[in-house]
Amino acid sequence: MEFLQTTIPGVFLIKPKTFFDERGSFIKHFNSSEFEARGLISSFHEDFFSISKKDVIRGFHFQVPPFDHAKVVYCSQGKVFDVLLDLRVDSPTYQNTETFFLDAKDYKALYIPSGVAHAFASLEDNSLVMYKVSSGHSPEHDKGIRWNSADVRWPVAKPVISERDSSFPTLESFKSPFAL
Repeated sequence: MEFLQTTIPGVFLIKPKTFFDERGSFIKHFNSSEFEARGLISSFHEDFFSISKKDVIRGFHFQVPPFDHAKVVYCSQGKVFDVLLDLRVDSPTYQNTETFFLDAKDYKALYIPSGVAHAFASLEDNSLVMYKVSSGHSPEHDKGIRWNSADVRWPVAKPVISERDSSFPTLESFKSPFAL
């Protein structure tokens, strides 16, 4: 696995080991010893996935302490425009975003530390996004930032947004509990 540091401290773009032969392919997205060797969280408590129609935007999502968590995300079907938003008040990239394209063709994943919010726009029908999280879901700690309140140029003309995601506070009004 190759771990590429991004512009947001602690966020890594992961190029997994891939094996191809006459049968198809085999991809390894996670190996705890490779995460541990880089000082990254390697103990994950939940795995889940979302399937989204084209033009759906999900996020920005995160959990606040004490149930905050690191995530590993990747797209195993379709294609998404993935966006990260740094909410750690002492980070040099506080309130900055970074964008990535994740798809089922290049197999890349993102390691997202606690304090960095996650969102994405589905660019194809049935885009399947996989998540590993280091803490269990806690509804009272599950929070978000309104999708259109950060400086992001979403590649979607008519976004489909859930009622919940539309009700999140703006980035400007959010009081962050996160530190680097």
